[in-house]
Amino acid sequence: MSYSARFRILLDSTYILPIVGVEVEGIEEALVVLKKLRRKRRAEFYYTPFNILEVLGKIARVEYDRDVVATGLSIIEEEFKQAYPTVEGYVKALNLKKRGFRDLIDLLLYTTSLTRGLLFLTRDDELIEFLEKEGEERGNIIHEGDFLKKYSTN
Repeated sequence: MSYSARFRILLDSTYILPIVGVEVEGIEEALVVLKKLRRKRRAEFYYTPFNILEVLGKIARVEYDRDVVATGLSIIEEEFKQAYPTVEGYVKALNLKKRGFRDLIDLLLYTTSLTRGLLFLTRDDELIEFLEKEGEERGNIIHEGDFLKKYSTN
């Protein structure tokens, strides 16, 4: 498969947490599919500074192994591509926050994927429902359940 035919997927922080040693319940199947897509070179994965901020915030609240965190962060930097937000994405995220969604980091991930032409893999039903209610674009979002239905058998 050519480079241009690869899926370009921005991962929600849920899928990054295990890399730095934080277990997330119920994502094992999604991680297997992500690894398979990467191994077959069918996808490339992205993260943003907001993912790292969110991951560090979660790590700071639990016991952690410094070496595992350091190794995980290095792996993220080496193996994933970093997506930078756009001014348009910042402004859109602020607007959506003002319209009632509580989690600014989720909005920044969503708007970064939207303005950078990336798919956004998430399991955040609350975000998807809010965007639907507000009439916002959702074509860039891949819900984990749909992702698994489509790719776990390929």
